[in-house]
Amino acid sequence: MPTSVTTDRPAAVLGHQEHQVLSAVGCGLRDDEVAAALAIPEDVVAEHLARILVKLGLRDRAAAIVHAFDCGLVVPGRGPRTGSVRPVPRAVTVRAAGPGIRLSMLGPLRAWRDGRPLDLGHLRQQAVLAALALGAGRSLSQRELLDDVWGMEPPVANVVPVYIYRLRKALRAGEGSDSVIERGLRGYQLVSGAVDVDVARMEELVNGIGKADRAGEPLEAVRLCAQALELFRAEPLAGLPGPLAELERLRLTERRIAIVQRKLTWQLRLGQDSEAIGELSALSTAHPFNESLAAMLMRALYRTGRQADALRVFERARRLLADDLGVAPSRMLRRAHQMILRGDEAGLGLIPLAGSVTGP
Repeated sequence: MPTSVTTDRPAAVLGHQEHQVLSAVGCGLRDDEVAAALAIPEDVVAEHLARILVKLGLRDRAAAIVHAFDCGLVVPGRGPRTGSVRPVPRAVTVRAAGPGIRLSMLGPLRAWRDGRPLDLGHLRQQAVLAALALGAGRSLSQRELLDDVWGMEPPVANVVPVYIYRLRKALRAGEGSDSVIERGLRGYQLVSGAVDVDVARMEELVNGIGKADRAGEPLEAVRLCAQALELFRAEPLAGLPGPLAELERLRLTERRIAIVQRKLTWQLRLGQDSEAIGELSALSTAHPFNESLAAMLMRALYRTGRQADALRVFERARRLLADDLGVAPSRMLRRAHQMILRGDEAGLGLIPLAGSVTGP
């Protein structure tokens, strides 16, 4: 079996989250570190890696790391390739200050100053602002902004300084106030602490969810998950052009799904089955190839006495995977199916937590 498959780009056979896992593995992260970075369960990371090895014909984890470098997914000494794959970019560390500017990217890009909406100009100019907000507090050169916003079709004119000027003017609180976009060592960046970005608040909540999870505080984890999900207004960065916006739409959509899964997992552990089934059904319909969601829905249905419905979910997922992807269900999905057939509630992880209240 080959060690790696050399190609100029990541293999097209991989799904978006599989790309993220391969990129993180290529950077040398362990499964638990990948799980923490992508906000997904560790067993899901293992499932993704196993499927990656099969799809790419790789022998082991070391071969996957080599492949991540061969296909340009990871650049030696620099981690994930800048401007191409950003598995877990962090938004600017934010604390509302100065002009009181809020920026929302978990939906169409919107900005407010002291509660009043701001005109951010046309979509390409908005995409420049989004790139700065997603720049992890570092300076972005004109070349990086061009790659992020225009990709392989850069503008003829030198428009980046023009867009920065317009954005500074739009975001300025008054004639005498300082701009929230400053010139750094290498290029442009948002002034730290000057803008409250919803993506950054969401990431802070995700960190809190992880702490509550590790501390065994399910009610707090559910509460924080609900707060994080309330920040999503629609498709993230809806309508914005450019490679970065497209990658971030995918990443943030996956982030939302991961948060929903964590919330529903705790709800099922708390015995809140009826509340979880409706949300799981809708999410599973919207993302039919997400096997984790299908397995969770099967467990929830079985718990409420709907074994036949749970088995139908498995059969539907099995057919979709076979017909559309040409693959068999994952070990996780097969295990849930087998345990439902055996009536093994303990193996399904469906025994409620001590002191929890079961659903009606």
